[in-house]
Amino acid sequence: MAFTALFGDTLLTKDGLKPTEEVLSGCQAVGLYFSAHWCPPCRAFTPQLAKHFTDHLESKGMKIVFVSSDRDDSSFQEYFNEIPWAALPFSKPDLKTALSTKYEVSGIPSFVILDPFGTTMTKDGRDCVSNDPTG
Repeated sequence: MAFTALFGDTLLTKDGLKPTEEVLSGCQAVGLYFSAHWCPPCRAFTPQLAKHFTDHLESKGMKIVFVSSDRDDSSFQEYFNEIPWAALPFSKPDLKTALSTKYEVSGIPSFVILDPFGTTMTKDGRDCVSNDPTG
């Protein structure tokens, strides 16, 4: 499926690695959240996104995948423990690079929103969520 081609066979969830298609099944949209633990603007936006996600976006069928720019696995794990969504495993730097290139991510935080088929809805998801947190 489209999401396996983007993210590989598995995503990291709070319950460990799960098949990508299982994690994202039934979604109405998928957000790719490019962020890092060391990034001050990310540290400011992440709690806002997490609140909007748990309060509104998740119930509307949105799923989010964290795409990390952390420098090491321990920083990635610490940040992952703070967020309520799945992540591209830190051990997949080639996929992270490919996603950053595909969606023209030049800075973080960046939030790209895809439809259920993997087609880009917007590369300006951060502004969309900030302007309409209920989706």
